[in-house]
Amino acid sequence: MGRAGSLLVSLLITAVVGFVYFYVSLPAINLQSGDFYSFLLLLCVVYTVSVFVLSAKPLDQGEYSVVRTPREKIKEWFQFVKKSCLPVLILFAAVVLVAIVGQIISMPVFRASAYRELLTVQTGDFAADVTQISFNEIPTLDRTSAEFLGDRQMGTLSDMVSQFEYSGDSTQINYQGRPVRVAPIAYADLIKWFTNRSSGLPAYVVVDMVTQEATVIRLSEGMKYSFSEPLNRNILRHLRFQYPTMMFATPEFEIDEEGRPWWIAPRVVKRIGLFGGVDIQGAVLVDAITGESQYYEEVPSWVDTLYVPALIMQQYDYYGTLVHGFINSILGQKDVTQTTSGYNYIAMNDDVYAYTGVTSANADQSNLGFLLCNMRTKETHFYTAPGATEAAAQRSAEGVVQDLGYTATFPLLLNISGQPTYFIPLMDATNLVKSYAMVNVAQYQIVATGTTVDKCEQEYIRQLTDKGITQVELLPQTEAKGKVAEIRTAVIEGNSFYFIRLEGEKVFYSLSAAQNREVVTLNVGDTVTIEYAQPVSNLDSVPLPSIYDGYTLYIN
Repeated sequence: MGRAGSLLVSLLITAVVGFVYFYVSLPAINLQSGDFYSFLLLLCVVYTVSVFVLSAKPLDQGEYSVVRTPREKIKEWFQFVKKSCLPVLILFAAVVLVAIVGQIISMPVFRASAYRELLTVQTGDFAADVTQISFNEIPTLDRTSAEFLGDRQMGTLSDMVSQFEYSGDSTQINYQGRPVRVAPIAYADLIKWFTNRSSGLPAYVVVDMVTQEATVIRLSEGMKYSFSEPLNRNILRHLRFQYPTMMFATPEFEIDEEGRPWWIAPRVVKRIGLFGGVDIQGAVLVDAITGESQYYEEVPSWVDTLYVPALIMQQYDYYGTLVHGFINSILGQKDVTQTTSGYNYIAMNDDVYAYTGVTSANADQSNLGFLLCNMRTKETHFYTAPGATEAAAQRSAEGVVQDLGYTATFPLLLNISGQPTYFIPLMDATNLVKSYAMVNVAQYQIVATGTTVDKCEQEYIRQLTDKGITQVELLPQTEAKGKVAEIRTAVIEGNSFYFIRLEGEKVFYSLSAAQNREVVTLNVGDTVTIEYAQPVSNLDSVPLPSIYDGYTLYIN
């Protein structure tokens, strides 16, 4: 093969390899993307190797047919490749040089102040900013439990379970005023995709984080774009072909207030140097059914997940560690703070907020306070609240129920009677929530548990009152007096409960024998006073319960 022919074939091979790599890896054509530099280097290497291989025979013919040593052959080969691939070799060197220089000028050691300015943190008043939410707004599940319920719900649908499965790509959002997790279903395997791709994915799953109910929502028209699509309708590939120069964070699945499914693809930008200062600037919204997309600098208000907690925690770590420059972040560490190892979500004002604790540089067992960040606007507040870390609170809650073997999930931060409080669902070995705990942030030896959220809160408030932290009048207690008309018993999760009905009433009052020993001596006809939790029902369509949680019994 002549020189011109070898060069043309090398270009063709390079183009084919480049197309396959681009189709599979989907690098952004952007100088701030590290994947783009890897793509260019790969093309240079493929072209050079192709020229090297295809030009092998001419080097051993004609004037080169003389006997030569291996060293001479290698030298001649490199001279030929250098002559044939000089522009490519220059491009390779330039790409490597730009990548190295770009990394250096983007390092925090040279741009500490710029890294610290990535996140603006305001100081807030916890009791004023974080309102006390009612029982029907408190999420009682973590992500693991919610996805377990969503997956189990798929098993109840005989017409879907053989063709589709729960995807696990769930997102926590506020939907019609309720904290929920939403996730699309996925094709069960490649064959199921091939036979169902024309109609798309027919449903998505919604898990109510309060009631723990999972629902499969069927669509009149199937979703054609998702992660389970292997070809052009794969959501990442669809985005790359439409926006070849944009860098994206992982798209999140959401539904709007009408229940229509969307993919939210945050646009990633680098604000410091060439590769440093990762941030979000708007997002592309893709209709999961039609594939139509639009870029928004400011996303619609129904979008809840423009930012992700991991990015906010990274930016706060820059903010907290670089407070007095880079050297101080390594040596001395004066006033240096950092986030703790986990996070959770709080639903407030129809937005989703990420919560994480803030601790000192030595990462001890105490928090200095915590952050709340709006996942749509990135508005971030720091609240001073010295106390236990989330991990310490989890261990404290598990200690109370160690005989039952429950596992504490990552805490949710609540305002209970003006006190920052860790709310911790407790799960059994099957990932089902069986009990709840509340742990005071400042005094984590104050731990209350209960089989329901309201009962747990009443016990927690009572402990706060006993410690003098809150006043008695803060207890939302209600009394019922009368003669006992009926007594029933039941064992729930290994605990004995007595259900008392008074004369003239239709409701029962639930009392734990472990917390009210006198209840075991109770007889029909005895006159009693029962303090119980005030039932809450803010929705007209939801009736009040027929069983109220009692917490104190007095036999008159």
